[in-house]
Amino acid sequence: MHHLLFFAFTFLFLTPFASAQQIADPEFKPTVENPAYSKSSPRVLFDEAHNNFHTMAGRFQPFVDLIMNDGYRVVRNREPFTKTSLKSFKVLIVANALGAEETDDVGADHPAFTEEECEAVRDWVKNGGAVLLIADHRPFGDASANMAKQFGVEMSGNFTSDPENCENKSRPEFIVFSREKQLIRDHPITQGRGNGEKINHVIVFQGQSLRGSEGSTAFLQLADTARDVTNHSLKPGGPPEQISAAGRSQGIAVVSGKGRVVVLGEADMISALLGDPPGKEPIGMNYPGTDNKQLALNIMHWLSGLLGER
Repeated sequence: MHHLLFFAFTFLFLTPFASAQQIADPEFKPTVENPAYSKSSPRVLFDEAHNNFHTMAGRFQPFVDLIMNDGYRVVRNREPFTKTSLKSFKVLIVANALGAEETDDVGADHPAFTEEECEAVRDWVKNGGAVLLIADHRPFGDASANMAKQFGVEMSGNFTSDPENCENKSRPEFIVFSREKQLIRDHPITQGRGNGEKINHVIVFQGQSLRGSEGSTAFLQLADTARDVTNHSLKPGGPPEQISAAGRSQGIAVVSGKGRVVVLGEADMISALLGDPPGKEPIGMNYPGTDNKQLALNIMHWLSGLLGER
């Protein structure tokens, strides 16, 4: 039965991007009861210079509205990353950059960032900057791999699912991370500033798996039953090749010099969208019974220095 579910899951992702039908949830309320910042707002640079699939006024508007209500000042970026362009900001957010304009264009999986840009961001972080780097399954993971590598994070680019830890057996790519099953690991991001901000239940929607280097913290740890599949692993006449994702994760925190980095293997978990069928299914912070909204806030609080280092 699991093989049939996995094949269905693979077929879904090998068809042109189902996520293209997603829209921001107009009913989502990005309210923050006790904003983290009322003055001296941290400046956040939101990248839109690298063919980003998620933008401030598009799929990531719910997240941007949320953090602005939490006291952050968000500025759109339309220039290459340089020492000068980064220096007045505390946090850089990059969501699903691409090596070409569209996901199905030739070169979409090519590096979205030049080596000079990667070095500029790496050095800025070492001197106290912070990055939230988000990349889904390929082509996004491939396009962001060279930036993630600067911080010791390896992106698989594969489609990740877990039929044993999912919201619905028919959707094994909607992976459930729970503290009860020890898939949510202790870190200031998952602990928050008190019990009211503790992360216990998160759902991740159709992303890729990650592996961090020694010293990093995988706060969303995949179970041993998690599996990866590539979009070119189908064999004629047979089921797709399954690759174990044991030991990998979908959320990693890294301390680099004086700075901090969070890498997520999926973007929609911290947005609020309506999807399959178009405009109906909640995806992200609007999914009932999850701590995804608090996770988004806690990630920003750690990156901006409000939560303790680890």
